[in-house]
Amino acid sequence: MYAVIKTGGKQYLIKTGEVLKIEKLPEAEGDKIVFDKVLLTAKDDGSDVKLGTPYLEGATIEATIEKQGRAKKVRVEKYKRKVRYHKVYGHRQKFTQVKVK
Repeated sequence: MYAVIKTGGKQYLIKTGEVLKIEKLPEAEGDKIVFDKVLLTAKDDGSDVKLGTPYLEGATIEATIEKQGRAKKVRVEKYKRKVRYHKVYGHRQKFTQVKVK
C-alpha cells in the first residue's frame, strides 16, 4: 500500500516500511508520530485509489523517528562581476529520518 502525505510544506509518496528524510520535527528519536494530512491512498497494484479533497478524513499514517540530523553542506555563492563582489557561505538543512509502519 502507498500513500501521499503532506508535512513541512512538501508532499511525499510513501510506502509501508520505507525510510525517508523529511523536514525537521520537534519530537525525539524513538518517538512515534502520526501523519494526519493524507492526500491519497492506494494499493500497490494501483487499485482502490482514495483521493481526498484536500485530505482524507479518518486516514492516518504512523511512523517512528529513527534519526535527527543535518544534511551535507550546500555552498551558496554570490558574485557580481565588475564590482569585485564575491561572497561564499554554506548551509546545512536539518532533517528528521522516519520509518513508515
